[in-house]
Amino acid sequence: MPYVYSFDHKHRKSPMTYKDLLGGKGANLAEMTTVLELPVPPGFTVSTDACRDYMHGGWPEGLDDEIANHVFKLEKAMGRKLGDAHDPLLVSVRSGAKFSMPGMMDTVLNLGLNDESVEGLAHVTGNERFAYDSYRRFIAMYGRIVMGVPGEVFEHPLEAAKEAAGTTNDADLDADTLKGLCKTYLKAVKKHTGEPFPQRPSVQLTGAIEAVFKSWNGQRAIAYRVREKISHELGTAVNVQTMVFGNRDDMSATGVGFTRNAATGENKPYGDFLINAQGEDVVAGIRNTETLDDMKRAFPEIYKELLDIFVRLETHYEDMCDTEFTIEQGKLWMLQTRVGKRTGAAALKMAVDMTKGTKDGQGGRWKISREEAVMRVTEDHLDSVLHPQFAKKGDVLTKGLGASPGAAVGRVYFTADEAEAAWKKGEDVVLVRNETSPDDVHGMMASKGILTARGGLVSHAAVVARGWGTPAVVGADAVKISGDQFTVGDTVVKKGDWLSLDGTTGEIMLGQLEMAGSEPPAEFTTILKWADTIRKGKMAVRANADTGEDAANARELGAEGIGLCRTEHMFLAPDRLPIVRDMILANTPKQEEKALEKLREAQQADFEEILEAMDGLPVTIRLLDPPLHEFLPSVEELKVKMAKKGKLSKKEQQMLEAAEDWSEHNPMIGTRGVRLGVIKPGLYAMQVRALLDAAAKLRDAGKKPIVEIMIPLTVTREELALARSWVQEEIDEALKGMKRKPNITIGTMVETPRAAVRADEIAEVADFFSFGTNDLTQLTFGFSRDDVESRMMPAYLEQGLLKQNPFDSIDKSGVGDLVKLGAERGRKTKPDLKLGVCGEHGGDPASIELFYEAGLDYVSCSPFRVPIARLAAAQAIVGASDSQK
Repeated sequence: MPYVYSFDHKHRKSPMTYKDLLGGKGANLAEMTTVLELPVPPGFTVSTDACRDYMHGGWPEGLDDEIANHVFKLEKAMGRKLGDAHDPLLVSVRSGAKFSMPGMMDTVLNLGLNDESVEGLAHVTGNERFAYDSYRRFIAMYGRIVMGVPGEVFEHPLEAAKEAAGTTNDADLDADTLKGLCKTYLKAVKKHTGEPFPQRPSVQLTGAIEAVFKSWNGQRAIAYRVREKISHELGTAVNVQTMVFGNRDDMSATGVGFTRNAATGENKPYGDFLINAQGEDVVAGIRNTETLDDMKRAFPEIYKELLDIFVRLETHYEDMCDTEFTIEQGKLWMLQTRVGKRTGAAALKMAVDMTKGTKDGQGGRWKISREEAVMRVTEDHLDSVLHPQFAKKGDVLTKGLGASPGAAVGRVYFTADEAEAAWKKGEDVVLVRNETSPDDVHGMMASKGILTARGGLVSHAAVVARGWGTPAVVGADAVKISGDQFTVGDTVVKKGDWLSLDGTTGEIMLGQLEMAGSEPPAEFTTILKWADTIRKGKMAVRANADTGEDAANARELGAEGIGLCRTEHMFLAPDRLPIVRDMILANTPKQEEKALEKLREAQQADFEEILEAMDGLPVTIRLLDPPLHEFLPSVEELKVKMAKKGKLSKKEQQMLEAAEDWSEHNPMIGTRGVRLGVIKPGLYAMQVRALLDAAAKLRDAGKKPIVEIMIPLTVTREELALARSWVQEEIDEALKGMKRKPNITIGTMVETPRAAVRADEIAEVADFFSFGTNDLTQLTFGFSRDDVESRMMPAYLEQGLLKQNPFDSIDKSGVGDLVKLGAERGRKTKPDLKLGVCGEHGGDPASIELFYEAGLDYVSCSPFRVPIARLAAAQAIVGASDSQK
């Protein structure tokens, strides 16, 4: 298999299906060249195979020869040569991974320029200023990205040159000034690296390609992949493409365009462009951009051509496309396209609108199915439209462009490092920058909101914030940043001050505004209804809820029952905790019985609220799970108190003795769950009585409570059989004499590897299983979640030792196999065994896909993730159906 493919290479299938090999950008460039026949500057793609081989064994053998052959073909096609002193060919070198990673990896433009070819470029174009502007850009970009020279080495002389010329715009610098900058830059490179700037184009090209390969494992790229759950093993392709110049003259321009509005979903093209500029100027936010409407006035014919291409792209990809284009002396070139990133509201609107049909530019229409519409909405899209908004707007300090919707409140920080450090201390952060760059990604990830003084709707800050659902305001040019403060007119905002941003309207307000719930758009309901239709009878969605209020909220969000009610949470309420402690400290059966009765009364009231909120839907009540020491003060806390006071009260002394008695070295795998029930069977009996009394009261009121009782942490058939006998005894007593007896089921949580492996035996005495994947993950990996997530997990993810955090998304080949094994063996014993999952993975789309494959009947998750689980369950069903076609 070759490592390098030209854009016009004839593939056996449509090039856009080769994203694994060519990367997303390379596949789409080939698609535009060979299938759509759009005006694409010629070039070639160095495949992801080459990058992977480079990562594992260094520069691949034979790659130099392949690159040289493709450069020769490119030179022949263009009638120019790289580095030619009379009429040089210049190329760009860009990354292009399978999945879009905007701004996370490196790009080099104007490659092929040197001290001789810059004069040739000046001669052939008749524009010395343009030639030296291109050369100074190349030296700075190559020096920074390939040779590791700090960016400020180039920025400071440029700013000084602009100041001396009395301008803030690069385009106003004359040829002599730019010549001087080139000389300054070349000296700076030699000073910082000890080596002269490379003059041979072949050396430049190898260095640039290798730099792009290396940037795959750069800090910002790794951080982005960890967040987006992209495999570190994919590698990136590299696209080498003939340069076309938007900064050649005033008949040239560069821009970014979307076939629809990526912020609102409106079926109207939008974008940003700049006359006499290169692409980096648009996305960096260094110059304030113009809109496509402005382009219509400046280049009316090209504007019409661009919009015709937009229609062709949408028709071909059947989706909103994001493009980069350049106009060189009145000719339009398409530099790339991809299915565009969009906000949550826009994704929902586009998905629904596209099922109604869209004009294809040829007098016909295209549309997508409802199943396809459901597949186009992501977890982040739904999450973002559920974001809170401001309860009441404050006085607007100034306004920028609303780049990513939602409200954000936080303390102001001006660098990514400061923002990350403040976030680690537990602060809410708003990152304020002139413009962001990929080097700021760690601070952006830590921020509630992002504000930039410069840049448009396709700037780095806007694109990244939209992709993450982080509220952002960009292009607020009234914001003047100086050191640790910014000013708007006479108003000064210092580091650490509170700031409120509205990413929808672009408004910036001082202080800490109050937040309110959001109102999702109508399309939110439409998409979820379609999702519910797809999954009906195949996979239900329940919620984990411990109070009547949580249960009511979950039902409002579409929950079809409760998959986990943690009864211990009720015990921790201020009015319950003293009773629980009395029960623990009881010295006689009578004292214990008295405390248990008080708890029963309190629990009955709680159960009534929950069952009423879920009337007619199943409610799974988990009996007490945590070890008893969790209800007592810590031994250390009491001993410190004793040391300070000299002695403890009688009650405190009793609690210290009990805390020492019940303390364990490893309580997570100690006396908890059913093991606690074996030692204190009265606890479980009390809870069951409270539950049955609550259900009876609601039935008397004409309600329809559906009760499922769950025994936690069983690992043997004998344990569950014993616990079931206690529960059944209480049920039989409660139902004596009742004519129409309700169906009350008894099951267990499968949360240990042994329970999964011996599920066939445990199923003999269970009506249902619920997989507790939180503990199952801890016990399978031998990880203590509280200890590893903050310290060890980031290092493991960054180094690729784990593909993802197994507590966020299920470990498919380990914990996932145990779930599948437990489901298979349980149903082998009892074919009608009901199966669900109640760990946090029940709200994770990738995990839900596995649970559907395993044949589970339902997933259960936090109430606020119920809509995401409804969507993900439908997507798992559609995905499974598609894979079988």
